[in-house]
Amino acid sequence: MSYKATVWALDQRSIKGTTKIVLWHLCDRYNPEHGCFPSQELLAYDCQVSRSGLNNHLLHLEKCGLVRRERRIDPITKRQMSTRYILGFEDGFTPALFAQISADDAPSAEKPCPDFAHGAVSRNPADPCPENSPSRVQNLDTNLVREPLREPVKEEEEGAAAHDADFDGFFVELLSALGFSANAPLPTWWQGWPARLHVRRWLDDLGLSKDRIIKTAKESRNDHPNPPDGPKALDRFMERAAQRDAQAAANTTTAGKAKRRRKSETKPPPSDDEVAAYYAAIVNSDEYLPRDLFSSRTCGLMLDRG
Repeated sequence: MSYKATVWALDQRSIKGTTKIVLWHLCDRYNPEHGCFPSQELLAYDCQVSRSGLNNHLLHLEKCGLVRRERRIDPITKRQMSTRYILGFEDGFTPALFAQISADDAPSAEKPCPDFAHGAVSRNPADPCPENSPSRVQNLDTNLVREPLREPVKEEEEGAAAHDADFDGFFVELLSALGFSANAPLPTWWQGWPARLHVRRWLDDLGLSKDRIIKTAKESRNDHPNPPDGPKALDRFMERAAQRDAQAAANTTTAGKAKRRRKSETKPPPSDDEVAAYYAAIVNSDEYLPRDLFSSRTCGLMLDRG
């Protein structure tokens, strides 16, 4: 992870949406000494997109001149390795060139040429070889399975806007609980959508409520009076709060089960007939009878039953 790289990604105003998320995760995987070469599987998992969608965003980043991809081949096994991503802020960066081939210059369909990745490697009149094709990624424009288009519902848009407004108010309250002044500039790690996305994970992944997050943020200032540099500094406090809540819920459930178990195991009190029969057996025996063995109620029960 590189602070310089992630700040550079946040400063790019020419892209937005998922494309910017892809660029930010590329910068998050950047190593100042070795570069950036995450696998597509890992990058797609980080960005929560499909691999075909990921390649579309990477192509857009290349066309914007922010990223250049370089294929890497293992010199020993000759197998393709993970792609090297050269970011725009690196020294010596040159954007990728997208050459336009006219119809006259394009290879003839009757005589496929393997040099231009339009024919078979064996030079036989067979299907084109996918090993030399420009891209092995699914072309979404040829996908015949499409979902029907649907006009956005006004109620859904209003609900989403209200939800975002509610979260914005909660985010401002969280910053205030952490000691940030209302008009003071925020640190870099608290700015933009990455910080808000990180805070949302406390709600979705850890299952904490907004009030619990605010309370935990205030408690964290007992150990660290100064405001944290970013939301990641609060992860440990939030995880501990979630663990304490889960443990408290488990203890409550266990105590309730034990109480119900004890209640079910409690035997009902003996009836009057059983009490009278028990003490009558003692009287008829040859055992010693203490002076305070019988109460007035016990005597009454035995006399009533002869």
